[in-house]
Parts: sequence; structure tokens; C-alpha cells
Amino acid sequence: MAAESHLGPERMLHMLEEMRGRNLWEELLKLRDAQREDQKKAVWLIKGKDLPLENNKQGLMRWYLHPLLRSTCINTMKLFVQEIPPGGRSGRLHHPGNQVIFILEGQGYTVLDGQKHHWSKNDVVQLPLRIKGVTVQHFNSDPDKPARFVACEPNSFLSSGVDRGSGFEQMEVSPDYKG
Repeated sequence: MAAESHLGPERMLHMLEEMRGRNLWEELLKLRDAQREDQKKAVWLIKGKDLPLENNKQGLMRWYLHPLLRSTCINTMKLFVQEIPPGGRSGRLHHPGNQVIFILEGQGYTVLDGQKHHWSKNDVVQLPLRIKGVTVQHFNSDPDKPARFVACEPNSFLSSGVDRGSGFEQMEVSPDYKG
């Protein structure tokens, strides 16, 4: 089987078909105008008490900023609060890194590429941006109290894809996930 090429004629034909009959400059201006209208209706204040607690494969999360939430006034960042029940853990994830985590409450540790890093309230955990990505999982070491943290990272999904060049894989599901 021949290696796939970015120069394949079928790829170029697909692109040319996609362009046929369009004025891409005018579409760009229309996109600008639509974004300006969206900004007029955008949410400037997000009330955490009103946000749902999402139960997903990574755990329990409240999304404040997300690439698919188009109603917020800022789409250049991803921001969520994650809660880990007493003695619990998050899912294990491989992703590019480039994330800052501020511990709101509790104590525990993060395993980053096999190395354990302990944290507690008011600490900051930084997941470095690495070409081949990082593997990360968070643990609450308190058997009686939940741990909560806020995580923030640049929203590079729309400009470079969800994989962002290093892969994005759920490696282990949080035990709290009720899928």
C-alpha cells in the first residue's frame, strides 16, 4: 500500500470543489460580522452556581469556558472546575499539556508522566506543554473531604485540532463516571 501523501490529486480536487463558486473573502467578512453580532449577546459573567456538574469520563466537571460554548465573550481559553470525591481519582488522560491548575480545596496528588506530585489548597500545578504530550491523573488523598480545582489552558483546539499534534486519549475512566 502506497504511503498517504498530502500531494495526492484527490485531496487537491476536493479542495478545489470546496472552493468552487465561492467568494472566500466575502465569506470571511460575513464571518467577522457574525462574530461581532455574537459578541453583542455574549455572556460576560458566568455564575458557577448555575452551571451543571457534568459527569464524564474524566470525572465531575463544571465548564466555564469551552471551545464549543459559543455564547461566552472569550473563546480563547478553556476553563473548568473539577471535583474529586473523598478518596477518589480523575480519569487518566494523555494530552498536550499547557494547563494550569489551581487547587481550590482539599489535598491530594497528581501523577504526571509516572511521577507523583503532592498538592493542597492554594497550590498551583502546571502541566508542561510537551511535543509528545503528557499523561496525567489526579488523586484526592483525603478519605473524608472532596478536592476541587480549577484548570485553565489556551483554547488551541480550533486552530490546531483537538489532538494539537501530540494526541488526546482517555486512558482510564474516572470511577465516578456513570456513562
